Amino acid sequence: MGNKKLLIAGCGYVGRRLAAALGQKGVSGLVRSEKSGIELAGLGIAPVICDLGNMDVVLPSTSGADIYYLLPPPKTGTTDSHLENFLHGLERSGQPRRIVYLGTTGVYGDCRGAWVNESAEVHPVVDRARRRRDAEQQLLAWVQNRDTELVLLRVAGIYGPGKLPLRRLQAGKPMVAEKFAPWTNRIHVDDLVQVLQAAMLRGRNGEIYNVTDGQPGNMAAYFNRVADFAGLPRPAVIDPEKGEQELSAGLLSYLAESRRIDNRKMLQELGIMLRYPTLEQGLAACFSAR
Repeated sequence: MGNKKLLIAGCGYVGRRLAAALGQKGVSGLVRSEKSGIELAGLGIAPVICDLGNMDVVLPSTSGADIYYLLPPPKTGTTDSHLENFLHGLERSGQPRRIVYLGTTGVYGDCRGAWVNESAEVHPVVDRARRRRDAEQQLLAWVQNRDTELVLLRVAGIYGPGKLPLRRLQAGKPMVAEKFAPWTNRIHVDDLVQVLQAAMLRGRNGEIYNVTDGQPGNMAAYFNRVADFAGLPRPAVIDPEKGEQELSAGLLSYLAESRRIDNRKMLQELGIMLRYPTLEQGLAACFSAR
C-alpha cells in the first residue's frame, strides 16, 4: 500500500482487525468518542474523533486516500444521515481515490430460501435494510460525477471471537426448532477482513460483491452449534406461533427472511481463498483462540 493515506471510517470490531491486517502504520481510524480515540492510539492507529450525527463534519485530508466505510447507519429511520454527513465532509477534505463500503445482504429482503447473486433485485423489507440500501444509493450518486472509485460489499452475518451469541445462550433464551428456522448466511471476521483488502486492491470499480462463506445454514442450527462448542445447553425449542411473545423484535425480523447467498463472484473476481469456509471450522477457531 506504500505511503497511501488510509482511513477506516468506523474503527470498531471489524475496523481494528482490518487495521492490524494493514499493518496499522499510516492508518487512521474514525471513531466518535475520545475514549475510543485513546484506545486506537494505543494500538498504533491514528485516531480521528468525529461525530457523524452532526452535519458539520471535519475530516483530515482525504485527497487521493483509500477509505473503508464500515460505520453503521442511525438506529432509526429509512435513510443513512451519518453517511450523508460524511460525504459532505469529503467535499471539504478532498476527493478520495476509492471507497469500499461495508453493507448488508439484508437489502435483498425475503427471497423464500432462493439462491441470490449480485444481479438479483433488492427488496429491503425492514428499516435497518432500507437504511443500508439508502447508503448504497447515496454513494452511487456521489461518485457519479467524480473520479472516486467505489466498491459495494453486501455482507452476511459476521461472527468471530468476541462476536458470538454467548450471552443469549447463557441466559437460556429459547429459539424456534431448526425445521422452522429460515436460511441464513454468515462470514468469519477474519475472512471479511481479507475481502475488504481484496476489494480495495482488486475490486472492479462500481461493482457489488456478496460476502459470505457460501455455506448457508439456519439460525437455530447456528445457535445450537455455538452452544455445543461453548459447552452450554442448547436453547429450549418454542412453537413459532409463540415467538412473538418470547423472541425479541430484532430476532423476529431476521427469522422472517430466508435467502441463500451466492459468493462465487467474490471468490473468483477478488481471488479469495477462505480461511474458514464452513461454520465448523470458524467456530473451532473462535474457541481455540479463547
